[in-house]
Amino acid sequence: MDDQCVYKKVSGSSVVFLILYVDDIPIIGNDIGMLSSVKPWLTKSFSMKDFGEASYILGIKIYRDRSQRIIGLSQSLYIDKVLKRFHMEQSKKGLLPVRHGLHLSKNM
Repeated sequence: MDDQCVYKKVSGSSVVFLILYVDDIPIIGNDIGMLSSVKPWLTKSFSMKDFGEASYILGIKIYRDRSQRIIGLSQSLYIDKVLKRFHMEQSKKGLLPVRHGLHLSKNM
């Protein structure tokens, strides 16, 4: 089933995803040139601002290491906020359901 708020543009091996969430539109892709062509097209059609590279979205921190071609997501601030809300800041950490440092491949 397709998500009505996720749009994809494919040209050869290049792909760009545009995700609509309320008034945010993160745009991600694997080709800088294609990403650069999408932004001006959107600006012609809609009143919008480019806030640059996202560091947080929906409470999830996005971190990158371009030299190693790594992108990661972290919800540690959200978890800390929830623990504080329920007065559980001193709780002990448990095991993760996924092995730490797991590297996913395209096949996975």
